[in-house]
Amino acid sequence: MAEEKKKAAPVKNTNAVKKEEKKLGFFQRIGKWFRELKSELKKVVWPTPKQLATNTGVALFVMALAAVVLWGFDELAGLVVNVIFELAG
Repeated sequence: MAEEKKKAAPVKNTNAVKKEEKKLGFFQRIGKWFRELKSELKKVVWPTPKQLATNTGVALFVMALAAVVLWGFDELAGLVVNVIFELAG
């Protein structure tokens, strides 16, 4: 009796219906790529000139700060190496 209750439910076909896709030619694929590119570019939210200037300024500042920090570490490492060579020699 317990086995009768454990009957497996029928398996439903969950495969999506696919339409037949034929292989596109070279120029058709390029055309499709450009159409998809155009539709994706319509979705882009472009920054205003003020936002662009602000973001550019922040990026330049961060790059300059990183350059100064790396230069400082390089100078410090060079100083340490020179001290070690002077002590050894």
